Order: sequence, then structure tokens, then C-alpha cells
Amino acid sequence: MITKSAHITRLSPINVKVYQIEEIATYPHKKESYTQGLEFYGDSLYESTGQFKESDLRITDVNTGEALKKFELPDHIFAEGMTILDNKVYQLSWQAGYGYVYDLSLNRIDEFKYGRSKEGWGLCNDGQYLYKSDGTDKIWKIDPITFEELSYVQVVSTKNSITKINELEWIDGKIYANVYQTNGITIINPQTGVVEGIVDLKSLTAQISNANKDDNVLNGIAFNPKNGTIFVTGKRWDKMFEIKIKK
Repeated sequence: MITKSAHITRLSPINVKVYQIEEIATYPHKKESYTQGLEFYGDSLYESTGQFKESDLRITDVNTGEALKKFELPDHIFAEGMTILDNKVYQLSWQAGYGYVYDLSLNRIDEFKYGRSKEGWGLCNDGQYLYKSDGTDKIWKIDPITFEELSYVQVVSTKNSITKINELEWIDGKIYANVYQTNGITIINPQTGVVEGIVDLKSLTAQISNANKDDNVLNGIAFNPKNGTIFVTGKRWDKMFEIKIKK
């Protein structure tokens, strides 16, 4: 007997809403920063930057773009997304198969191995669990203590599943995600994986002189809970934008 298995993609019955933005302010951003993760914690903006021989974790001054403090990673590590939960900073590597844990002062205190999610792309949290993208159409729910991959959702729209999900940010019960090489933010229901909205950010990409569709793309989403705005930037962008979504 020959047994065959097939991967079945379920599609969403929900039509995706497209949102425009209001630009609130523009700030300088370090052009050499290959931004992979961006997140506010209290009054501090934490940033993870990638590329081999360039990766680091830093606390960034919003008004100047300068690094107030920095932890540089080994040359063979390509850093990816990061998030902060219970006063711990979690940072992913791309293909090394593990991530790091730091205290809020950027002292490394632990590391963790990946399970079925072979690569590290984006990372966020809901106040209890971590959520990790791995370059596929999956977002994994992870226990922040044991690092066990508890479950995953497949990210889908009305037409297809969505791959290359990159930087993640948890905002008001939804996952806001950059999809690699696209000019928008995808709004995902974390319980179902259904794409509920797209935020059009082409107007921001147009303001970046070195932006291109292959590499220096949109990446970096940080929600500021104090005033309800979102900060966005990209890989090697010289600007960071504060925006509000028009709903």
C-alpha cells in the first residue's frame, strides 16, 4: 500500500480591508542599520539589526537615530526579529537555529533552540506568549519559559496563503506584520491566521532614496502605547516615520 499526504491550504472568506495612513512625524534613522525588529518598552525604543558581521541589539534614540547602547553579535550570526516580555528581550537569529535572551540593559542571560520552525524571521508577544514567523506561511505560538512551540496558524487571504512574513508587532489583539519585499503592513488575526487588513505604506517607501524592491525594503513596526501611534522604518533607511492608521 502506498500512502500519500497532501498539504491543504484553506483560504479566508473575509475580504481584506485596505487602510491609508496619516503621517505624524519623521525622525532620522541610521542608514547602516539593517532593521529586523523594532519595539517600544516603556520610554525606550529597542532595535535589532541584521546581516553577517553587522548584527546587533540596540536601544535607539528616537529623536536622533543614534544608538544609546549596543550589544554586538558574533560575525557569523545574522540577527532577525525581537520582542520584549516581562523585562526580558528576546532576539532571533536567521539560520543559526537559536535565539538569545537579554535583560533590559542588553546583558545576555540565556539562549534557546528552535523546534519545527527552522528559521527566525519576526517576533512579537501578547503579554503571555511569543509569536514567531519563520519565512513560511506559519506563525508559531511559543512558551517564553520552555520555548516549546505550542501551535501555529497558517496565514491566509481570500486568494492564497501568505509567505515571507517578517517583522511582527502585537497591537490591540492583532498581529501587524511586514511581508518581505512588500510596501505595506498586513493585519493578521492570531487565532485564525486570517488576513483582515493591509496598511498601504507606498507613500513612505517613496521618500527613501535608496529603497529598492529586493533588499532595502520596509521592515520595522513599533507601537507606541502612550499615544497610539506606530513607528515604521526599513532596512538601511535613513528615516523612521510616526504614523496613524486611518480607519
